[in-house]
Amino acid sequence: MRRSGLKIRTGQAGARWALVALALAIVGLQGCRLDMHVQPKYKPDEGSTFFQDGRADRPQVPDTVARGHMRTDELFYTGHVNGVAVDQFPFPVTPQVLDRGHTRYDIFCAPCHDYTGSGRGMVVQRGFPPPPSYHLERLREAPAGHFFEVITNGYGAMYSYAARIPPEDRWAIIAYIRALQLSQHATLDDVPAEQRQKLTSGAK
Repeated sequence: MRRSGLKIRTGQAGARWALVALALAIVGLQGCRLDMHVQPKYKPDEGSTFFQDGRADRPQVPDTVARGHMRTDELFYTGHVNGVAVDQFPFPVTPQVLDRGHTRYDIFCAPCHDYTGSGRGMVVQRGFPPPPSYHLERLREAPAGHFFEVITNGYGAMYSYAARIPPEDRWAIIAYIRALQLSQHATLDDVPAEQRQKLTSGAK
């Protein structure tokens, strides 16, 4: 009986030590969590008494430019050359560029300008003021840089798309707008000779 009682006491002592060890482990883990998650730092837009302006965020150093954002190509980033809007593209207009412009146009432009560029998109049909048709002589003669400026800065009721559409896609959209304009005002002479037969045979 004594031996049996000794075993029971020994088992109880072992359980106590196990609980103590578990408690110490929990405390130790909490200490690690505090070290990792509760650090002396400022969060974005948090106030600070350390700086005179009361802000933790420090303003950018004047005249600094982020890496890769020098934007020295005036034509590509503004649609202008020497401050004047020009009718040229900063890269060749290929079928791939037109395909990209087509998809971007359908997403961002067609709701107002419709799929043909006539300015009767679904938003307009729901009561929004109609934009001018791309097929007006004024816009057919407007330089490509004009469209880039409008997409970038907005115009009238149209807001800026600078934050939504990167410059390369803006140019792709403009290329597709030019294709739309040509599609509504092209003649048979504008069609390559090897394609004319297909058009004329289809018409018959």
